[in-house]
Amino acid sequence: MRVTKAQAQANREHIVETASALFRERGFDGVGLVDLMGAAGFTHGGFYKHFGSKADLMAEASVSGLSRSLASTEALDIQAFVDIYVSRRHRDGRADGCTMSALCGDAARQPDELKNAFADGIERMLQTLVEKYPAVEDAAPGETRARMMDVLAHAVGAIMLSRACPDDSPLADEILEVCHARISASLPVSPASEP
Repeated sequence: MRVTKAQAQANREHIVETASALFRERGFDGVGLVDLMGAAGFTHGGFYKHFGSKADLMAEASVSGLSRSLASTEALDIQAFVDIYVSRRHRDGRADGCTMSALCGDAARQPDELKNAFADGIERMLQTLVEKYPAVEDAAPGETRARMMDVLAHAVGAIMLSRACPDDSPLADEILEVCHARISASLPVSPASEP
């Protein structure tokens, strides 16, 4: 039975979404093509009808995951972003969580094509956070960007460090609690929350 172009495109998108979740959960090296295609509901033989290589899929799945992370952030103010991001729920939800905190360590060891996808996703996230940050009078040029870079790096690092500990480790929770408190304390009080 011949597959229509629309169905082939839908199949490709489904493979990318499945790969994105599996890569976030297990890392790039923790997912083989047979497992990936099986999880997507296809045989592994069909992989090369959609992608030139696993590296091509890794880059496309990363772009998809980074875009998904950005979309989930767009409706949040900075404090809400910190509250959701630096949390036990996010830490424990690898497959559903942010691609940056799940795969930055893996991406650092990949070819430039994948690193460029991450750099673009990080840049877009920074721009979104900068747009949401309350204006500070007399701020030096670039200060808001530097503050948001610190918030993002601190939040991503907190999740990565917490995940590196055993799930039931008191240290895993302590990392989240301390980092959440420190990031939150670094943010200006929004006018809506002032007495």
